[in-house]
Amino acid sequence: MIERLEFILALARERHFGRAAQFCNVSQQTLSAGVKQLEERLGVMLVQRGSRFQGFTPEGERVLEWARRIVGDTRAMRQEVASLRRGLSGMLRLAAIPTATPIVAALTTPFRAHHPEVRFSVQSKTSGEIGRLLADLEIDAGITYLENEPLGRVTAVPLYRERYRLLTAVDGIFGTRDTVTWEEVGRVPLCLLTPDMQNRRIIDRHLTNVGRASEPLLESNSMIVLLTHVRTAKWASVMPAVLADSFRLSERVRSVPIVEPDVSHVIGLVVPEREPMTPLCASLIVEARAAAPTIADDIASL
Repeated sequence: MIERLEFILALARERHFGRAAQFCNVSQQTLSAGVKQLEERLGVMLVQRGSRFQGFTPEGERVLEWARRIVGDTRAMRQEVASLRRGLSGMLRLAAIPTATPIVAALTTPFRAHHPEVRFSVQSKTSGEIGRLLADLEIDAGITYLENEPLGRVTAVPLYRERYRLLTAVDGIFGTRDTVTWEEVGRVPLCLLTPDMQNRRIIDRHLTNVGRASEPLLESNSMIVLLTHVRTAKWASVMPAVLADSFRLSERVRSVPIVEPDVSHVIGLVVPEREPMTPLCASLIVEARAAAPTIADDIASL
């Protein structure tokens, strides 16, 4: 039964029978047969079939929710039993929004010191992707915004407040200023992250609140692309203070605090809401709560 539920999760992830089979390391025939057997056992159609995967039936959507819960609990049970026998080990899968990647080491480094047999996988993902990956059991935890958009059923640990800086060349617009206002930022030729990033949506909202439309001349999902444009002194950008500091800006680029209004948003660790929690997630929560005051103080001092 668990294997067949895993097939359903893979199908939801890949939206394609062949790729789902590959993800599960089985043949497409084996996966299709497993889904069919699950349908026969439950007495309902789960998948809308055609020449290709067309989605789940309403009953299939409900089974998918149960599959996530059952498979998640099964993995948690196996992980806990293994940890009782040989201590905490295995792969801890993390995803962080791009603007929070500089603080990941503040969690993984002390975690590894306490649990040296654990390995890490860290991905940079949008907040929306993190929510989906958590729901589909593809990651164990995420680092994302806690306040602005729905998170689903998660346990959250606040880590720090994200504040914003105008990145501009020393000889560029506002390059000699100690602070700038959001209204002034709206008058600058900007290069910003793409709209699929929650950070961009936050910036858009703050510019709109001061009567300025967010109309960047360049959009990119790469921080490096944005920074190289800023260095030309023809563009400016808006980035969180922690990210601006992590670039170790050269003498050619300045990070200018944005005020009036002075806004901030909470970034935190999220793990699926489950009882009992997996040993890896439970230990990560402990590390996050211990590290949060130091992380918050370090970032507040930027």
